[in-house]
Amino acid sequence: MNKSQSSRKTNLFIILGSIFLTNAILAEIIGVKIFSAEKTLGFDPVNWTFFGEYLLDFNLTAGAVIWPVVFITTDIINEYFGKKGVKKMSFLTAGLIAYAFIIISVVTALTPADFWLDVNATTPDGESFNISYAFNTIFRQGMGIIIGSLTAFLIGQLIDVYVFQKLRAVTGEGKIWLRATGSTLVSQFIDSFVVLGIAFYIFGNWSITQIIAVGVMNYIYKMTVAIALTPLLYVAHGIIDKYLGKELAEEMIEEASENKAFL
Repeated sequence: MNKSQSSRKTNLFIILGSIFLTNAILAEIIGVKIFSAEKTLGFDPVNWTFFGEYLLDFNLTAGAVIWPVVFITTDIINEYFGKKGVKKMSFLTAGLIAYAFIIISVVTALTPADFWLDVNATTPDGESFNISYAFNTIFRQGMGIIIGSLTAFLIGQLIDVYVFQKLRAVTGEGKIWLRATGSTLVSQFIDSFVVLGIAFYIFGNWSITQIIAVGVMNYIYKMTVAIALTPLLYVAHGIIDKYLGKELAEEMIEEASENKAFL
């Protein structure tokens, strides 16, 4: 591998890693907001009943909007840099997510300035407003949610890379859609229930029935998005192959399949 090829390989990992890391951290931070997918799209809530007890709609965390970017980037990193590349980026991201939560905890504990409270004391409609309370409520997340999110993230990533490599061994270089979508569907099934189980069963007061019900709703969304975004993998694959050149792209894919050093 010459200097130019080595540079392109390194640049690709930096770009993919930056996309992965940025979206993963953002998803964790904005995940505190819950939105209605049906109403956002202009539909009435589905009002599905699970186990004859819970009435559920597609109410999702805002983080779900950009998590598909993480899914796709994971599979692309896996394709060109193998499980070593995915593992390195996953553990780095988990550490930075933990760091972000620590900084947020410190910042929300700071005493707000009086003038900041005063100039933001009312809404545009003239209603009373406590901006410090709003800031803390938006950015703070419970310890159970933080631990659940980080644990689910790492488990999901490790399962994703394992299933991806197993499917690659069967499919070879072809059928990208099968190994990418298949690994995502398996990993996100586990992720959907791990985060809820830790955050709301171990640290909360949800019942097993409610964990299953909400987990199923979350998984239906993730499964649908993963399948819908599959064509983007081929688009990304084409762009990357053109950037790397056919020779280097094939060499990297072969190395990734053999779990050799990624850089």
